[in-house]
Amino acid sequence: MQTAEIRRRFLEHFERRGHTVVPSASLVSPDPSLLFTVAGMVPFIPYLTGREPAPYPRATSVQKCVRTLDIEEVGKTTRHGTFFQMNGNFSFGDYFKAEAIQFAWELVTGRVEDGGLGLDAERIWPTVYLDDDEAFDAWRAYVPAERIQRRGKDDNYWSTGAAGPAGPCSEIHYDRGPEYGPDGGPEADPTGDRFLEIWNLVFMQYERGPGEGKEFPILGELPKKNIDTGMGLERVAFLLQGVDNMYEIDQVAPVLHRAAELAGVRYGADHEADVRLRVVADHVRSGLMLIGDGVTPGNEGRGYILRRLLRRAVRSMKLLGVEEATLPELLPVSRDAMSPSYPELATDFARISGIAYAEEEAFRRTLTAGTALFDTAVGQARKSGTPALSGEQAFSLHDTYGFPIDVTLEMAAEQGVRVDEEGFRALMKEQRDRARADARAKRTGAVDVLAYRRLLGEHGPTDWRAYDTLRTDSRVLGVVDESDTDGETVVGAGSVTRVVLDRTPFYAESGGQVADAGELTWDGGRAEVIDVQRPVKGLVAHQVRVLEGELRAGTELTAQVDREWRLSACQAHSGTHVVHAALRQVLGPQALQSGSYNRPGYLRLDFAWQGALSAQQRIDVEDVANAAVRADHGVRALYMTLPEAREFGALALFGETYGEQVRVVEIGGEWSRELCGGTHVHGSAQIGTLALTGESSVGSGARRVEAAVGLEGFRYLARERDLVRQLADLLKTPQDGIADRVGGMLERLREADKELADLRARQTLAAAGDLAAGARDLGGVAVVTGAPAGLSGGDLRSLALDVRGRLGERAAAVLLASAADGKVALVATVNPAAQQRGLSANDLLRAAAPAVGGRGGGKADVAQGGGTDPSGIPAALAAVEQTIGAATT
Repeated sequence: MQTAEIRRRFLEHFERRGHTVVPSASLVSPDPSLLFTVAGMVPFIPYLTGREPAPYPRATSVQKCVRTLDIEEVGKTTRHGTFFQMNGNFSFGDYFKAEAIQFAWELVTGRVEDGGLGLDAERIWPTVYLDDDEAFDAWRAYVPAERIQRRGKDDNYWSTGAAGPAGPCSEIHYDRGPEYGPDGGPEADPTGDRFLEIWNLVFMQYERGPGEGKEFPILGELPKKNIDTGMGLERVAFLLQGVDNMYEIDQVAPVLHRAAELAGVRYGADHEADVRLRVVADHVRSGLMLIGDGVTPGNEGRGYILRRLLRRAVRSMKLLGVEEATLPELLPVSRDAMSPSYPELATDFARISGIAYAEEEAFRRTLTAGTALFDTAVGQARKSGTPALSGEQAFSLHDTYGFPIDVTLEMAAEQGVRVDEEGFRALMKEQRDRARADARAKRTGAVDVLAYRRLLGEHGPTDWRAYDTLRTDSRVLGVVDESDTDGETVVGAGSVTRVVLDRTPFYAESGGQVADAGELTWDGGRAEVIDVQRPVKGLVAHQVRVLEGELRAGTELTAQVDREWRLSACQAHSGTHVVHAALRQVLGPQALQSGSYNRPGYLRLDFAWQGALSAQQRIDVEDVANAAVRADHGVRALYMTLPEAREFGALALFGETYGEQVRVVEIGGEWSRELCGGTHVHGSAQIGTLALTGESSVGSGARRVEAAVGLEGFRYLARERDLVRQLADLLKTPQDGIADRVGGMLERLREADKELADLRARQTLAAAGDLAAGARDLGGVAVVTGAPAGLSGGDLRSLALDVRGRLGERAAAVLLASAADGKVALVATVNPAAQQRGLSANDLLRAAAPAVGGRGGGKADVAQGGGTDPSGIPAALAAVEQTIGAATT
């Protein structure tokens, strides 16, 4: 049975039993403490813990998950993988143990023709918690008592690890047969190779207190008991497909076999090759899924994990002997295997593959340069007698040259060299701490976040009115600065501080849009708002400069947004949406936004694309964008659930996380629909002029366009118009003839440069003849020294070699010096006959250089250098003659 079919049967089984089918959440976790969604329950945590009311009593999902804690173990065993799918069914205060066990049994043992999975009921071994008689009795309806095992907290009790919901669980194990291990059920099989766990049913029925590990008190029963289950889709797949492990199932094996084919090896013939093939198969699939959910390679967080996965796959193929790019061969295979379950992988493959292929190409370049640097560092370490790379060397390879630490570790292990990984991690932590401190200072103004949490706890969330009005009557809840974090500070004129209001019309910086500017005014006082941030979720803090009077908690005031600032900000943000839609219309749907920044008069948009835009593409994007402005499309904001927004065709910014309820901003109907929390114009004509001002690369597979918007767009075009007029006046030509006129001038300049080069060459030839004719004999060596003026180092070298050639087969030595712009160029050259007499160009240069305050070097036949003292040239020439005389007598 194919994996996609198992997935379909699971969802349909629970849908028939009253469960709402919930689409998989993104791999990008909404939980700020997690980089990725690591378990099927993660999207349902707010409902399971009671933080939010569940929108349905029963739910089922197949959740995409990524775990990378054991990434080094991937491939070494058949049990570790980074991407997996978790089938789950959930009850929020509805059914409990008996029904959960019944539903699981019916699916696992149900006949295939009836929609079940058809596993042998005689090989099912459930486990329950020690004293969970309720679960034991429920299982007795299906399984004899001797196949139900009771286990302790380590195996069969669940909690979040902190005070809150907890409860026993029941695991379903499947007996794979005596060839996989001894008899005796799960209790006798600690590795789980024979009695394979395929499903865990968690019964959340208790409230637990604080405690470490599994040692915590049970405070009582929960008022509403929940069910949270997780079935490993890959585990069930390898059971039903009759293979030994997840690497051999239909969604993974095709990549493994294609990799083996490219490498010319047979899977199963060599353990080391098998490990690398499994790494490739796992990491290519994980990379495909992560890019599909909007993660892009980078040096931090999720981006670094993705980069690490892709680069480990590429290097594994290289170690298997494949020198060519391999992702273009492997990624389409993974797409074909996964798209039956996730069709968006096929429709979005142009974008996904572009990012992956660019990352491989960048890594191939890095690997070439980094390997040379690594080998040098290893050589230095061995010479020092301590075969170890320092943390500083590893950090330099990573930070300066982009060489991943895991690659450094693997290569070091292969060469028997240790790496000071602890020192590297410490340096990385310092770097991250600096970056986080900068970001935190931006949000909180270097104030302890607890001060804001206290205000939020006392007064609740800020009443935020930015969408509705530019003015509110407000009250100061707290004045918070670095010196006094209790919110009771009193500040006077000239002070800069942070202020929290009960309500505000100010937009807080987010979603790429800068904060509003404006004023706070009160009886006897006035303050300028210079920044607005959300230091904690739900609270808005205003950074203000007090201009008049005193400001304190309790002050009643008027908060007023600068009308022109807001209008310009709205123009820029709506302009960003318009440019994004224009890019997709001109370049195709794969040109998806990956980031943006907009402030009054300016917008910047990053998007997925390979290579620079052509001049015509830039013109087309600008034309489409301005046509949309001229059409005065309606702009409206709608609120809906995230699944509804996706069905509606709204684009989500990759890498962002969204709640259940989202805001969709629409411009011109389906032409532009994006999830967005920013402020916008009411009609696209309000955006005004859009003028593209730049287009550049911002990394592998990513481009950036910049534009001036509104009045600034008009001013930008006006400046260009004035510049064109000035050029036309200077060149005495009509404006539409400037390009031809400048082209002609450049062509004439090129011709003049060529003529000058020819003239210099003729002069050099003439000078070479004169210099060669003036050669003097010193101890049987023809010696030429001279100081032609104004030659570059390259011209001087050519002249010296020409002179040497004119002196024939006899022993000859030439030293020339030339002064230009206060600097000196030196060239020394000797022919083979002179070298046999013991002369070296290097020795001659070293003799001459000190006199002109310089240095240099080269080979025995030619050496070149320079200096900074032209007055020393005569002494330099004399020193060379003395050196030659001494060497030949």
